[in-house]
Amino acid sequence: MLELLNNPISTCSQKVRLTLHEKGLSFTDTRIDFRAKEHLTPEYLAINPDGVVPSLLHDGQPVLDSSVIMEYLDEVYPDRSLTPADPLARAKMRKWLRFIEEVPTLAIRIPSFNQVFVRHRKDLSADDLKKDTEARTLRRTFYNEMGRDGFSDARHAESLERLRETVTRMDAALAQNDWLCGSAPTLADFCVVPTIDRMRDLGLSHIWEGLPHFARWWDAMQQRPAYLATYYPGTRVSDIYDDLKETA
Repeated sequence: MLELLNNPISTCSQKVRLTLHEKGLSFTDTRIDFRAKEHLTPEYLAINPDGVVPSLLHDGQPVLDSSVIMEYLDEVYPDRSLTPADPLARAKMRKWLRFIEEVPTLAIRIPSFNQVFVRHRKDLSADDLKKDTEARTLRRTFYNEMGRDGFSDARHAESLERLRETVTRMDAALAQNDWLCGSAPTLADFCVVPTIDRMRDLGLSHIWEGLPHFARWWDAMQQRPAYLATYYPGTRVSDIYDDLKETA
């Protein structure tokens, strides 16, 4: 039995849902409410002490970290493999996975919090702001830097540069192949999708203007049944916050 404890708008949750759907795996979709801080309750922290989503329960045993979960699923359920058989191609995929984790996955958090999530901290008292920050088991430093007013203009500009670097690298790779690592999609393709979808949702699709190979990949990805199943109503920030609808 597979149970995914996740949140609809969480980009890390989305990449695991993409993997589950692409592989045709049935799972229990247990939704964790961020506004109710269910990810910070003792019950959830007993499963995932980092206090983040998603967490996968496989026959009751936890598997943690979204990229680890993706690789775990592909190992345990080898049908419809999303990992290349060739060792060199596997190495290329893993290099993409490391890059995606270290660059765009981190970068997209800055505009996401600046444009969306910081609004929930603006009216907190000093004591409540401190309590909210201290409750973040894994990301206290991140929340402390964000404060109640968001990240600095310099941090925001840096994040956009890293997102541009990501799509530029992808475009170069996709000039040679249909997908990032060859003729078929791999875990690397699905790992980066939530960042791209969030960029568009925040009105940042101009970042990939003039990148035709990337645009072709993005169009193809959006046609896949796994993508359509992953992005149901309520999975984008513009579904929730009316002021973002015009930018999405």
